[in-house]
Formats: sequence, structure tokens, C-alpha cells
Amino acid sequence: MFTLFHHPFCPRSRFIRLALGEHGLDTRLAEERVWERREAFVALNPAAETPVLISEGLPPIPGAAIIADYLDEAHGAALGSHRLLPANMSDRIEVRRLISWFCDKFYAEAVGPLVTERIYKRFMNVEQGGGAPSTDVMRAARTNVRYHLAYIGWLARTRNFLAGDDLTFADLAAAAHLSAIDYLGDVPWDTDAAAKAWYVRIKSRPAFRPLLNEWLPGLPAPAHYVDLDF
Repeated sequence: MFTLFHHPFCPRSRFIRLALGEHGLDTRLAEERVWERREAFVALNPAAETPVLISEGLPPIPGAAIIADYLDEAHGAALGSHRLLPANMSDRIEVRRLISWFCDKFYAEAVGPLVTERIYKRFMNVEQGGGAPSTDVMRAARTNVRYHLAYIGWLARTRNFLAGDDLTFADLAAAAHLSAIDYLGDVPWDTDAAAKAWYVRIKSRPAFRPLLNEWLPGLPAPAHYVDLDF
């Protein structure tokens, strides 16, 4: 069994939880509040970021992209034609490009700031960066969500899935990031029908159900969050 150090609303952690679910791998979840910089966790990942996957006999596997590569190398063949990283090199490059787009660019410009301001800060003390959410930061992040959603919509209109004909890690990374801010009601679904239709397809997969069943006390999700058809 694997152990995944994560936070329920860390979008990169959500990506790996989806990937583990699609691979059918049993995983113990260990919630980590990275802003506390717990000594034992920093020893696992000096960057003090989630996710970190623990697999017996291996060093700690830190970071969503590295974990995704590990899952493909160690367990991808078992998925056969449903493998989440394609065999063709050009297709693999495109999947990895999109993983980076969502886990780095989308996260930095939109999802990370919204999750930090609206969720993480609720649990931080002043020394850790806690306090009232910044309206300026949230306003800029919500603006950025719109152009990222438009890009997802363009990909969904021109391909069957985001990286090509089949479901890949790219779809899971994008959907994981959207799910974290959809919980907050910060995705303007009415602006792009293609992105919304694609998200419904991913959201309806069995691996997504554990994410939809998680709730934050005092901060309920909008009604459509758990509605598979919006």
C-alpha cells in the first residue's frame, strides 16, 4: 500500500489522488499542512510541498509530475490501452507539457492563490502568513481563471480529450485544479460550454468521487459541485 502526504484541497495532490484511483492502487492518505513545516515532512521533501508519495523500498517521491512518471513506469502497463501516458513519444511530450501547464502555470496564476487566500489562510497563524484574504489577489486570480478555462475549452473542442484521443494525466491534472476552485464557486462555467462538457466527463469517473465527498467545515461547496450533470 502507498502513503500519500497531501492536503484535501491541494490541487496537485488531487491530481495524484485521481491518478492513483485510475490505476486502482490502494493508498493511505496523510493530511499535511505544509505551512506548519513539520520537521518529519520536510525530511521527506525539503521543498515542503505536497504531494509526496511513499512506496516501500523507494525514496520519497515528491511532486505531482514526478509521481505521475513513477506511476506510469511502475504501473502504467497494467492499464493496457487505457494507459495515462501514451506510448508515442510526441504524444508523451504533449501530455507532459499540459501537466506542466496546469500544475505550474494554472496553479501559479489562478488556483494556488485562490486556494491559499480562501482555504489555507483560515488555518494559518500570522507568522505562517495567515490573516484576512486579499481581495486584490483573488480578483486577479479569478480573471486568470477565465483565460485558462478558455484554453481548456479550445483543447476540448479540437480534441477528444485534452492531449489527444484518449484520457491521460493531462485531463486529470486539469480537472483536479478546476475541482479545487469549483468547490469555492470560482469557475465561470457559463463562459465556455466545451470546457464544461469536458469537465462533466472527467467528473463522472469513479476515481473522482472521493474528491467530491470532501467538505470543509464552515465553507460549504455550491450545489453544483457534487452534481455530475451540473
